[in-house]
Amino acid sequence: MSLFNEVLNAKKQLENVVAATPLTQNLNLSDEFKSTILLKREDLQIVRSYKIRGAYNKISSLNEKEKTNGIVCASAGNHAQGVAYSCNLLHIKGKIYMPKTTPKQKVKQVQLFGKSFVEIVLTGDTFDDAYASATADAIKNHKTFIHPFDDEKVIAGQGTVGLEILESFKEPIDYVFVPIGGGGLASGLSEVFRHLSPNTKIIGVEPKGAPSMKTSIEENKNTALKTIDKFVDGAAVKQVGDKTFEICRYNLEDIVLVPEGKVCTTILRLYNEEAMVVEPAGALTIAALDFYKDKIKGKNVVCVVSGSNNDIERTAEIKERSLLYEGLMHYFMIQFPQRPGALKEFVNNILGPDDDITYFQFAKKNSREVGSVVVGLELKKKKDIMPIKMKMTQYGFEFQYLNDNQDLFTQLIG
Repeated sequence: MSLFNEVLNAKKQLENVVAATPLTQNLNLSDEFKSTILLKREDLQIVRSYKIRGAYNKISSLNEKEKTNGIVCASAGNHAQGVAYSCNLLHIKGKIYMPKTTPKQKVKQVQLFGKSFVEIVLTGDTFDDAYASATADAIKNHKTFIHPFDDEKVIAGQGTVGLEILESFKEPIDYVFVPIGGGGLASGLSEVFRHLSPNTKIIGVEPKGAPSMKTSIEENKNTALKTIDKFVDGAAVKQVGDKTFEICRYNLEDIVLVPEGKVCTTILRLYNEEAMVVEPAGALTIAALDFYKDKIKGKNVVCVVSGSNNDIERTAEIKERSLLYEGLMHYFMIQFPQRPGALKEFVNNILGPDDDITYFQFAKKNSREVGSVVVGLELKKKKDIMPIKMKMTQYGFEFQYLNDNQDLFTQLIG
C-alpha cells in the first residue's frame, strides 16, 4: 500500500483519539512578513506534541499476539509521552527506556500519561544507551519496538497533520515550513502535499547544530553526524531514518538551518507577544521565516508548531543563548589591577549608562599586580560593544573577547 493511502487510513484510525489542532493566522507575523502566516498548533495536543499521531497509529495496528507481548521504546521526550498515552488508551503494556539524565519532570509526565500500563526504565547516560537497552529487550522478549520516526505506520500517523492543514485552509498554500528531527513528520506531511497540493513548496527546518537531513541529502546518502548540539532536543539527531531520508530527498524543496540562538529569540518572542509556550523544536519553523522573508512576501505560509514540552528550568539558558545570538551579551577575560578602586574606574570609564554587569568572577591574589577577571556584559544595543572594546584599550585594560573563543568560553562560562 502506498504511503499516501497509509496516511488516509491513519486519519480514520486516529479519529476520536487525536485532536484536530487549530490552523490559525498569526497577525503579528503576517504583518511583519507581509504575507498570510498560519500556525498549525500541534503544541495543543493532549501530550503537547504531534508525536501521539504516529505512536498511536503504530501501536493500534499491532496484531493480538504483538499487543499481548507488549511494546518497548526509547525516548527522553515527546515520543515517550505519545507512546505512554497510547499504551494507556489501548490497554497495552509498554516499557519505556529513558537515560538516567532525563529531567524528573519529563519522567513524571510520561508516567502520568501511561499510568499503570507503562514501566519506565532509567538506564545509561545517553539516548544511545537507552536505545540499545530497548532494542535488546525487544529481541529477547519478543516485544515490538516502536521507532520514533523510521517506521511507515509512524510516518503515516504524522502525515495526518498535512491532511488537517489542507482541510482547514481552502486557498492555495504556497509554503509549508516543517521541523525535521528524524524526519517522520516531514516525510508524512510532504507525501500528503505531493498528492493533494503538489505546487506547495515544503521547506524542512533543522537546527544549525544538528543538520542531519541536509547533510545526508547533500552527501546523497544517509549520513551520521559525529557530533551535534543537543539544545533543540526535539529535533537534534545524529542520523535520520533510512525511510525518511528517501522520502525527504525527493519531496522537500529546501532545508533551512536555524542557529540555536535564533530559536531562543523566537521562543521568548512567542511567549512575550503571543503567550505561547513552545519548546525549541516547536519554534524552529517560525524562526526560519526570517531566512525566507523575500520569497514568502504576499504568499500563504504554514508553520508547523510541533510541540510545547519546554522545561522551565531551561529559561535562563534560553535567554542567555538569545542574547548571545542577538549581540547583546558579551563575555571578556580582563586583566584587572589588584588595587582598590579598579572596578569603580572600569564601571565609570568603560561602561555606558545602559550597560549591565551580569557576570563577574574574580579571586584576589595579593602576590600579583593584576588578576584575571571574567566579566559578562548585557547591552541594550548591539552596536554598543565597539565603544566598550575601544575604551578598554584606551584605559589600559588588557582583555580577551570570549564570545569568539568557543573552547575558552565553554570552559569558563559553560
